[in-house]
Parts: sequence; C-alpha cells; structure tokens
Amino acid sequence: MSVWEGIGRVVKVAEGEAVTTETEAVEESGAVEESGDTDAPDRPPARSRRRRFLLGGVTVVLVLAGAGLLVKAQELRSTPAAANHALTDTEATTRVNGDVSSALAKIFSYTPDGTGATGRSARELLGGRAARQYTQLFAQVRERVTEQRVTLTTQSVRSGVVSLDGDSAQVLVFLDQTARRGDHKPVTSAAQLSVTARLRGDHWQIVDIKAR
Repeated sequence: MSVWEGIGRVVKVAEGEAVTTETEAVEESGAVEESGDTDAPDRPPARSRRRRFLLGGVTVVLVLAGAGLLVKAQELRSTPAAANHALTDTEATTRVNGDVSSALAKIFSYTPDGTGATGRSARELLGGRAARQYTQLFAQVRERVTEQRVTLTTQSVRSGVVSLDGDSAQVLVFLDQTARRGDHKPVTSAAQLSVTARLRGDHWQIVDIKAR
C-alpha cells in the first residue's frame, strides 16, 4: 500500500468517526435538555471537543506521511539508478554512443600505407590506460601490417550506454572486423568491448578498453 493510499484510508476512517460522534453529541445534548439540569459547569460541547481532537489526529497523520514522502524522495534521488543519466538523458546518451563507436572504428581500421593516420586518430581519441595499451599494441602490429599488406576494417554494429554519470560513461560495444592480407580472401570476425569514456571538451574520449 502506497503512502497516498494510507492517507486516504485514514481520512475516510476519520470522516466516518466524525459522523458517529456528531450523532452521539446530538443525543447527549437532547438528554441534557430533557433532564433540565442547568447547574452543569460551562465547558465546550462534546461535539466541538471531539471534532478538535479528530482534526488534530488527522493533521498529525498528514504531517508524518509528508515527512515519509520527503525521506522516500531523498532515497530515490540517491540511488544509482537516479544518478544514471543513461536512463533519462537521451541526447547525451546518443552523443556518447556516437563518439565511442566512431573512435573504435577509426583506431581499429588501417591499411598498409595508412598506419600513420590511424596513429594520429588514436592520439586524439584515446587517453589514460587505453592510450598506453594501444600504443604498445600498435607498435607491435605496425611493422607486420606494412610487410604483409594487411588491411583491417572495423565497424560498430551495436552499442549501448550502460551508465552515464556527469563526465563519465560505461559503454558496451559490438564490432564486426574484416581483415585482408594481400590478395587473400577477407576474414570477418566479431568482437565485444567494454569501454570507459570521459568527456573531454566537446567530445568523449576512450580511457579504458576491455575485451568481453
């Protein structure tokens, strides 16, 4: 039962009690008039006293319920789901997906005569641990690419932002890669990467890459 449903039930019960006490108060008033007792001390009518008591009780319930709502709202705002803007900020999520997918396609695509352009793209699009990893890997691959005339084409086929909090994002990306060595038949394979990205100026830079 929600907080609002609980309040509704309390108010309905209170309204029912108010009707009952008003009827009893009328009966008590009639009994006093019939007895002709004029020596009773002056005091507020029973109906008025009970109504004030009832109103005070309902007020307390509403105040407590309101406090409960405030606490619940604070809990919701502090949960990881509330901080994850991938669930609410469509524009930012689309931008992260686009930047990360484009960056992966550039750094994992090269031709025998175009490794220099690939290296320049990596220096711009990668940072942190990802940049160090890529530099080491590409240094090992670069010579073989030229000698064996290897061409690699990478395309992002699907990506999803797992979390987005301020300038940090976690993205899951599925890639299709096609490699051709010289005149040999091209070979296609799939890859799945978990990517950490950071917002740098007006674009998202990849700072960590893990194969899944």
